[in-house]
Amino acid sequence: MSASKYVKASQRFLSLLEKCRTMSQIKQMHSHLIVSASHLDPFAAGKIISFFAVSSNADISHAYKLFLSLQHRTTFIWNTIIRIFVEKNENATALSLFKNMLQTGFLPNNYTFSFVLRACTDNSPVGLASHAQVIKLGWESYDFVLNGLIHLYANWSSMEAARKLFDVSTCRDVITWTALINGYVKSGHVEFARELFDQMPERNEVSWSTMITGYVHMGMFREALELFNDMQLTGLRPNHAGIVGALTACSYLGSLDHGRWIHAYVDRNGMELDRVLGTALVDMYAKCGCIEIACSVFEKMSVKDVFAFTSLISGLANHGQSADAIQLFGRMQSEKVIPNEVTFVCVLSACSRMGLVDEGLRIFNCMSVVYGIEPGVQHYGCMVDLLGRAGLLEEAKRLVREMPMEPDSYVLGALLNSCRVHGDVELGKETVESLVERGLDHGGVHVLLSNMYASSNQWDWVVKVRKEMGAKKVRKVPGCSSIEIDGSVSEFIAGDMSYLRVEDVMLVLLAIDNHLKCLLLADDNTNSNMIAY
Repeated sequence: MSASKYVKASQRFLSLLEKCRTMSQIKQMHSHLIVSASHLDPFAAGKIISFFAVSSNADISHAYKLFLSLQHRTTFIWNTIIRIFVEKNENATALSLFKNMLQTGFLPNNYTFSFVLRACTDNSPVGLASHAQVIKLGWESYDFVLNGLIHLYANWSSMEAARKLFDVSTCRDVITWTALINGYVKSGHVEFARELFDQMPERNEVSWSTMITGYVHMGMFREALELFNDMQLTGLRPNHAGIVGALTACSYLGSLDHGRWIHAYVDRNGMELDRVLGTALVDMYAKCGCIEIACSVFEKMSVKDVFAFTSLISGLANHGQSADAIQLFGRMQSEKVIPNEVTFVCVLSACSRMGLVDEGLRIFNCMSVVYGIEPGVQHYGCMVDLLGRAGLLEEAKRLVREMPMEPDSYVLGALLNSCRVHGDVELGKETVESLVERGLDHGGVHVLLSNMYASSNQWDWVVKVRKEMGAKKVRKVPGCSSIEIDGSVSEFIAGDMSYLRVEDVMLVLLAIDNHLKCLLLADDNTNSNMIAY
């Protein structure tokens, strides 16, 4: 075939290849490639390898076999096959191919390193060696190579090295800034991340979402929602990660209005309720008290995994629908969804609230026997609570004694609460002593013991416990409550007078108190008149 005909054949092949939509069509084009000898064109060969890997019915093994069959490979073809395995998260294979590339005498270029650096997130020796090669071959100044290096060091939490690379960069784009911000968020330095975020000359939905999820990861839920609201004002549309982060913040703050707005946004934009987004919505509605809507969202999810089931089971159990929670656990098993450790905590809690001792014991035993999950301290705590609520205090005490690990405050607290319910003062005193030995005797423990003594008219012991609290300077942790009005969540802590409008709040509370007294007085007068009549 003449050179001109060869070029025309390759061009015709590439134009046809772009129109392929199914794996069978791609394989037909591969056959045509071989028959027409167009496979000698490295660009055409690279394209067909790429198409095998990224089509709807991707066949990586076929792409790899085609790669191995090529007698003549170029850097472009090596880059193509390495990129394929990196994008499929098969980093070990990608790095092995990179090693073979070097051994066969091919020099990597800037594109090669942009793929290889992504594969080095869990392999610091290769990553450091790759950085050395980048410097040696002079590719460090290229934007996507530099971004890859910043991301690499940030992923290792080597923020000093990442910051040095960022500072020497002469052409920082939004990806460069976001890579460093993401690194600070992984390493827990959210204040540095926010400082950089505020300095960014340009932000996209990824940089906004990175900062939002960073706040959520650090438990700064109010800040996460405020940032999410600021993002709306810029006109940018939040991406999947940003929406999930904002919903998580709503869950912990109990911000139902925000959560409903986000759900409406999801519906309005036709976003798929995948496993992550669907579970986030279920969790938000359940924690905000809308358990019926949580169930409705759950049923609309096309794919329900262990996290979705566990979230709804937890929500049902926490809203007094323990029977439904246990029933959902049975459905989960029938649908072949394997429960995890958290699932069992939720189900055992439901059994405890319903007093289903036999069912609870059965589920507890099946953890290790059926699913190979060894019970943890929380599971033992649930069982102690289950036995204690049922009045089986000796069995609960024996379980605590025979646990394969040291009981924590959750386990001993469950036993102590059972002692209070059933009036077993001696066992309660013994449990408190165990808590004291472990340094877990917070204020609530002593108050509970004091109340137990008071219930049994042992007033001398009440005085003694209160004096010990004073001597040890043990104080009860104050309670707190929150309320959402017009999308704004306010939190109040018992005894805290620092709230901006505390005087207005006190006046309203006083008015409510007086109103209730008037109602009680009026009710008493009505009852007196009825008796007199």
